[in-house]
Amino acid sequence: MTCPSGVDVIDLATSFQPQLILLDVMMPDMDGPTTLKALKNHDTLKSIPVIFLTAKILPAEISRFIALGAVAVISKPFDPMTLAEQIKQVWSDL
Repeated sequence: MTCPSGVDVIDLATSFQPQLILLDVMMPDMDGPTTLKALKNHDTLKSIPVIFLTAKILPAEISRFIALGAVAVISKPFDPMTLAEQIKQVWSDL
C-alpha cells in the first residue's frame, strides 16, 4: 500500500497492520520522523519495523533516525533494481 502523507500512514496502518513500513523523511503534512514518533506512540503500530528512505545520509542524521526507532536507513537515490534486496536484508536481520 502507498500513502501520500504521514497522516495517511497512521490512518491506513491502523486498519491494514503492515509487517514493515518504508517512510520517506520528507513528506507533506507530517514528515517521516514525526510519523515514526506517532507510530511508536500507537499501541497497535509501535512494533512495526520502519525503514527510512532519504537523501539525508550524513552520519549524524542516520544516527538520529535510528535513535528515533527506525530499523534502517536506505539512501536516495537508490537503485530500484537492488531496493528489494536491501529491504530483504534488513528484514532478515530483524
